[in-house]
Formats: sequence, C-alpha cells, structure tokens
Amino acid sequence: MSKLSEIVDSLENRISKLLHRYEKLRQQNTRLEEELSVLRSQKEESEKEIETLREKCSSLKMANSMLGSDQYKRDTKLKINALVREIDQCITQLSE
Repeated sequence: MSKLSEIVDSLENRISKLLHRYEKLRQQNTRLEEELSVLRSQKEESEKEIETLREKCSSLKMANSMLGSDQYKRDTKLKINALVREIDQCITQLSE
C-alpha cells in the first residue's frame, strides 16, 4: 500500500509541476503576443514614415531640378525632352 501511495504522491507532484509550468508558459505566450502586436504596429508606422520621407525626397529632387540646380540640370533636360516627344506624338495622332 505504501508503494501505491508513493506512486500517487509522485504523480501528484509531477502534475502540479506540469500545471505550474503550463501556466508560466501561457503567461509568457500572452506577453510575447502583446509584444508582437506592439512591434507590428511600430513597423507599420515606420513604413508609413519611410514612404512619406521618400515622397518628400522625390518632391525636393523635382523642385531642385525645376529651379535649375546644377546637379539636376541633366535630369530636367531629359524630362523636358521626354515631355516634348510625348506632346509631338499626341499632335501627330490628333492630326491623322
């Protein structure tokens, strides 16, 4: 009988340890899911900010090219030439 009692006590002890471990892991999982959610929202905000900054950079480059900055003169000329060619094509299509 004492052998059976020892086995039952051992099982109860193991089950108790398992339940305690399960609860700790469940709490850790919840905490990690919350952290993941926060990190995802921070990532989205960062991506939006990056896109905004890229658009702003592009706008500034365009403004510099319009102002005739030496750095962007070539780009400005190429854009103007492309626009002129496109207008010529439109005129040609309209006159046909």
